[in-house]
Amino acid sequence: MNIAEIENKKIAILLSGGVDSSVVVYEFAKLGLHPDCFYIKIGPEEEEEWDCSSEEDLEMATAVAHKYGCRLEVIDCHKEYWDQVTKYTMDKVRAGLTPNPDVMCNRLIKFGAFDEKRGHDYDLIATGHYAQTEIDAEGRKWLVTSPDPVKDQTDFLAQIADWQLRKALFPIGHYVKDEVRVIAEQEHLVNAKRKDSQGICFLGKINYNDYIRRYLGEQPGDVIELETGKRIGEHKGLWFHTIGQRKGMGFGGGPWFVVKKDVAQNILYVSHGYDPETAYKQDFAVRDFHFLTKCLTLCEVTFKIRHTPEYHPATLEWTGENAFIVHSKEKIHGVAPGQFCVIYDANYHRCLGSGEITV
Repeated sequence: MNIAEIENKKIAILLSGGVDSSVVVYEFAKLGLHPDCFYIKIGPEEEEEWDCSSEEDLEMATAVAHKYGCRLEVIDCHKEYWDQVTKYTMDKVRAGLTPNPDVMCNRLIKFGAFDEKRGHDYDLIATGHYAQTEIDAEGRKWLVTSPDPVKDQTDFLAQIADWQLRKALFPIGHYVKDEVRVIAEQEHLVNAKRKDSQGICFLGKINYNDYIRRYLGEQPGDVIELETGKRIGEHKGLWFHTIGQRKGMGFGGGPWFVVKKDVAQNILYVSHGYDPETAYKQDFAVRDFHFLTKCLTLCEVTFKIRHTPEYHPATLEWTGENAFIVHSKEKIHGVAPGQFCVIYDANYHRCLGSGEITV
């Protein structure tokens, strides 16, 4: 965190109750600063139906804010989340695509709805993301990767608007996760040993398939082996499966891999064997590419299509405004329409933005 960046600035901290954002509060406190903290509340519509950890989150956020003498305010973004992020997710899965709710949550809620409600009163919004920023010679702000390749979250931030990036502050982005844990334990934070959330953004312990089932229900259809046309079973809904999936299929004689969806016929195509050729792609199209800082027409890049530590080298063939074909230098497993392809520079240092895969 650059002292010059925060000097004389009014700062809001998004405090989730997790260890990462709690250490953010500590990072300010050790500088003698006590910014206002905000807990964004997004409970499910009928909480009794869900195993929701929001009450525990708020208790921990309250304890951390109190420990460092910060004011905590609860901001209700329930309606915005379920109207915007849930609608985006359900529209995509209904169409047979593979959306990423966490990506849109950052754009629409953490740096969107929150800014409309309270964030507009602040110069900077600090979060516990594992990401960094840098300013170039022209004064432009870039999103850059964290030194922790496993925890780096630039891919989840690659759809935020340029004005949102200018207000974003990532005080723990220069740490790796183990360092954050050590700080939390040294500071005796109430959540120092709390496990990281593995669920959808803001939904705590809610299972993704339960989240989908709550809104779309089930729609059984045939499961067909791609190579032979043989029916091997029945699925409960195309939206419960993703391209490249190899676990949780529930069919004998496996392993099976999801390789294709026919939405019109409600057919799930699978391939048999270990990493079948049909599960891989090397060239795929991307549309509606969103540039974070500056429009570029780079050719040599690296990219991700899911939240993993690996960056894949590729060349881009530009086919129109904000559209291109990715020519990966290696075959990629599980490329699926609707996923975000996140583009980085050749050294996977700067995150340039992201767009939707259309294959």
